[in-house]
Order: sequence, then structure tokens, then C-alpha cells
Amino acid sequence: MSSVTTFKDLVFEDTITDMCGVTMNDSVEGRLVAKIMERKPNVTVTYYPAMIRIDGKGMLVFDMDELSEALGREMDPYIFQIEMSTHYGRMLIEDNAVVLYADFEGTREYL
Repeated sequence: MSSVTTFKDLVFEDTITDMCGVTMNDSVEGRLVAKIMERKPNVTVTYYPAMIRIDGKGMLVFDMDELSEALGREMDPYIFQIEMSTHYGRMLIEDNAVVLYADFEGTREYL
């Protein structure tokens, strides 16, 4: 017998997290990004049937030069965003990187 959780059973907590992350499409590009990121410290990669979740503690940096070299063709921040279905945290798009911060401190100078 399985238990079913409904919305009335959920408890919402007003807490601050030190995590940020993205959900990638399960594609050639998404799998490559996941393989590169899972080697980095404080990064957790979780594979689902149609998507890949990449979570990081504090900050995540997706270096487009590193991803392009591994892919064998150019990946820029805009192509990256096409492969990314959603994100959480504060995102900065730089010339050659996509950076996510768990808090506002990393993005304060851009506000």
C-alpha cells in the first residue's frame, strides 16, 4: 500500500537555501553538460527519464569554452539556455559563461 501526498499535506517553510541549479533537456548537449559538471566540487547531478537536474552549492559556473571543447562545436550562453528548461538562483549571462548564484551577493554589482 502506497501513501499519497496531496497539497494539503505539504508544509511550506520560509527558509533560505545555499543552492542553485538548472534542469537540462536529456539530449546530447544536456548529457555532456551534466558529465562535465558532475566532476566539479559541490555539484550534484540527477538523471531523470527526460531531463537532467544539476544542483550546486553556492554557485555554478557553466564555462562555454569548456563545454564547446567537449562538444566539438560552439556552445554559447544562448544555445545553453535552449538546452536548459529551467533554473533557480540568480543567473548572470556573461560573454562566455552562464553563472548562477544561490544568493544576491554574487549579483549585487550588476543591480
